Amino acid sequence: MLLTPRHWQQPTDADWLPDADYRRLAHWPHDAETLSTHYLQRLAGGLRDSADLAVWPSDAALPLSSSAIFSGPSSDPIIDSNIDPELDPDSYIEDRVNDSDCLTRDQAEAVSRLTRMRRRRPVVLVADRGRGKSAALGIAAARRLMRGERRLWIAASSAVAVEAVFERLQRLLPDGRRDAGRFEVRVDGRECRVEWLAPEQVVPALSAPDIDAQSPPTLFVDEAAAIPAARLVDWLRRFPRIAFATTVHGYEGTGRGFEVRLREALNRLTPEWRRLPLDTPIRWAAGDPLEALTRDLLCLDAEIVAADSVAAVASPMPVTHVWLDRAALARDDGLLRSIFGLLVQAHYRTSPSDLRHLLDGPDVHLLAAFVGDMAVGICVVQQEGGFDVALAEAIHRGQRRPRGHLLAQSLATHGGYREAALASWWRIMRIAVHPQARREGIGSAMIERVAATARERAVDHLGVSYGAEPSLTGFWRRQGFRSLRIGLTREASSGEPAQMMALALANESARLLDRMHDDFVRHLPDLLAAELREIEPLVVAAWLHEGPEPVLSTDCHERLDWFASGGGELGPVRPWLREAWLGWWRQQPLATVERLLACEEEGPLLPGDLTRSVRVAVPALFQYRDEALSRQGRRERLASARGLAAALLAWYHDRRDVEGTAPAPG
Repeated sequence: MLLTPRHWQQPTDADWLPDADYRRLAHWPHDAETLSTHYLQRLAGGLRDSADLAVWPSDAALPLSSSAIFSGPSSDPIIDSNIDPELDPDSYIEDRVNDSDCLTRDQAEAVSRLTRMRRRRPVVLVADRGRGKSAALGIAAARRLMRGERRLWIAASSAVAVEAVFERLQRLLPDGRRDAGRFEVRVDGRECRVEWLAPEQVVPALSAPDIDAQSPPTLFVDEAAAIPAARLVDWLRRFPRIAFATTVHGYEGTGRGFEVRLREALNRLTPEWRRLPLDTPIRWAAGDPLEALTRDLLCLDAEIVAADSVAAVASPMPVTHVWLDRAALARDDGLLRSIFGLLVQAHYRTSPSDLRHLLDGPDVHLLAAFVGDMAVGICVVQQEGGFDVALAEAIHRGQRRPRGHLLAQSLATHGGYREAALASWWRIMRIAVHPQARREGIGSAMIERVAATARERAVDHLGVSYGAEPSLTGFWRRQGFRSLRIGLTREASSGEPAQMMALALANESARLLDRMHDDFVRHLPDLLAAELREIEPLVVAAWLHEGPEPVLSTDCHERLDWFASGGGELGPVRPWLREAWLGWWRQQPLATVERLLACEEEGPLLPGDLTRSVRVAVPALFQYRDEALSRQGRRERLASARGLAAALLAWYHDRRDVEGTAPAPG
């Protein structure tokens, strides 16, 4: 039952006004009542055109005739728990016959695969909403404990995401004890437990004294599409037994983009991985008209253009750029779905409010890239800043917080730059390119077009804010952007701190960015030693590459030579070692840096080998995590640090020889 205003039945009615939810979109200086209503009008049109709805005007005695009213009642879904093994090609799988814990054939097979998962053979569980995916993880976790496993980890972006897993554990193992994100139970005299870990806790948990890093607990990853692909690949290398589960529609529908991003790593690292789809709905009947209607109205099934079509035309045909009219976009359902499909598959988290913001958010600009008539790229731009002097001062002092204006307000309030609130910004909220058209310069070309248009409109800065990740940092640096600020906490959407970068669009505005960037470089080491101490080394290494190359003094060379030869301790030498490493690191071309940060090799630092020093030097020298030098004792860690000093001295010696200057001492 959906109650709607009368004018929703009249497409040409002039009474369209935003509903209460538009208050979240109305950033300063706009009021909710002034916003367009393209989203609501599209919604009303979809309801009017649906053959599965009965419309009952308030002045009518009975509902109007509708196939939905007079069609016969749909039957309940049939649950087949007695599968004939001879009809099933995978009949060797046990537990699929008379499985009283599972409700569908799909779920039973998934549980069996997850229960018997072997080393280096990951399982990827993909499902639409309401197919029992999380319940399958819970059933499989319980059975793994009953079969002898003592410990199992479940990673997800929030504890709420795995509530169904723990509910099923409690039901199947009623003697167990639930405590927040942990479930403990005694099975056949063994103390067993299942633990939820936030994504940023997974790798540090491997360092716990009771964990064997060579044979860690089984890891289940729920709603894996909400976790950066680089982190998933890292887990794939670290955990011999791992399973990924994700939703392929319903905005967690980044599941499709997740499969694109993760498939290559699965094929390369674990070629015997298994993909298991769950197709049969459990919460409702197959073919439920309400599910189909909801998908249609909210673009839950928005798809990108067929990959083969894009691949066939991307190279020979030119790319054209078009600033989209949002009123026209709302009426062009095919284009809207292809545009929104690009955004959904490219981002970690999308919500229904994003579709509303796309169509009706104030001061939003949409630039699309087309190959022929197919959209292969989309850039969503939000206009920000430009506050008057009094309001900018109040924002700067933390006395006012107008809605919206992420970059301008964050840099003014948290960064301390009042000029950031006075300046005008265009923030690139999202940018997406079709997977089959990537690395063709389409994203860079869209950014160049956005920058050119912003300059024409006298905008001061082009900015971006995203969950820090090395490949993204490299991408934005290649576009000329520089880092201005790092958030001190991890974002829920990406699991990483927010990174803010910008590009000056005029000589006058460059001075402010120079100042903010210089402060970023200067303050970063202090943040790494405290608030950002637990951030992954490769993320930190991408930040550290920005900034001038330190000039090493003769005294620094002498101290490193003394330390490398066996003198002193790491603590007193750390500042000189840190300076020397930065000098090497910032001499590396950006392309080399990106290659090193994408490298999957890990291992001890070899004599003269600096290419592996990133994973060692960053945590040990900047985050004071000496355990990165060696997993063994103090002596081994000190030896590793001396080896790093010797490798750096050798590099400086060779560099001076090439440049024709005197070699460094030692």
